Amino acid sequence: MRLLALALALVPATPAAADVPRALDTVLLPSIARFAEAAQALERGAATDCSRTAVLPLYHAARDAWGSIGDIRLGPTEAAALTIAFWPDDRGSGMRALRAALVELPPDASILPASARGFPALDLMLGDPGLTYGIGEPGCMLVSTLTTDLAAQAEALQGAWADYARLLRYPGGPGNTAYLDETEALRALMTQALAAIEVTATARLGRPLGEPGRPRPARAEAWRTERSLPNVLASLRSAVAIARALAVTPLPRTESALAAVERAATAIRDPGLQDIADRNAQFRLEVLQQRVTDLHAAMVSELGGSLGLAPGFNALDGD
Repeated sequence: MRLLALALALVPATPAAADVPRALDTVLLPSIARFAEAAQALERGAATDCSRTAVLPLYHAARDAWGSIGDIRLGPTEAAALTIAFWPDDRGSGMRALRAALVELPPDASILPASARGFPALDLMLGDPGLTYGIGEPGCMLVSTLTTDLAAQAEALQGAWADYARLLRYPGGPGNTAYLDETEALRALMTQALAAIEVTATARLGRPLGEPGRPRPARAEAWRTERSLPNVLASLRSAVAIARALAVTPLPRTESALAAVERAATAIRDPGLQDIADRNAQFRLEVLQQRVTDLHAAMVSELGGSLGLAPGFNALDGD
């Protein structure tokens, strides 16, 4: 992730008084609660009717909710993301594991590999034409098992964040070795917001774009359920929401950059990004990627300046 590495290594420079508790109370904790609620609704819906047509809307709602927290890989979310949203799966291990699970249904999805749990598994079960199923068939029961597992993971994540949030809220408090002062807590949140934008530019958009003239649409995230573009937008909106909560002054450049991203996204005709073999569609995706990069640059400059945090060199980058 060298492209934007300098911006992600933030060093303190007389930071202004930012509002980390506001970011927790208005963005992070409500987002985690919404994800837990949406995952529970998905579980209940699949238990009632596990057909694709019934489950898909609930799946999309849960994935939207995860998008507002999933790229903020702090504390409990860092580990949970591995089994909630494992991606990329370049070797297709998730598909192999699910095919095996359809032959012998697992008693609990937690015994499956990470690539065959959570949203990637549901993307395959709900979107791949080779995994169609009917009511009462193994595929239907597997979907129900997967949603139960996802709801359990969401509940556990919400509980873990109830404790972890205290570390961010009270840096330097008794026993808090994670964040020794307010600057460390602030830097952690800002770095994660910037990292979310970088991942979107380089992975969610860069992977399907591939090399110049050689697009790779099958590398797009969750393309089978046409989640590729919605996942991009959910992550970026979350990053900007965190920036708004942290900022001590308005962020007009960041807001303008996000609006430019939204406009570029409206030009994308296939939300699964499967049309990019067409040069015009590929160009539109390249434009979107550039707008995402512009958003990152705007936030580094504007939010960093607002908070008194300046971009520095990444010690792991070799510079």
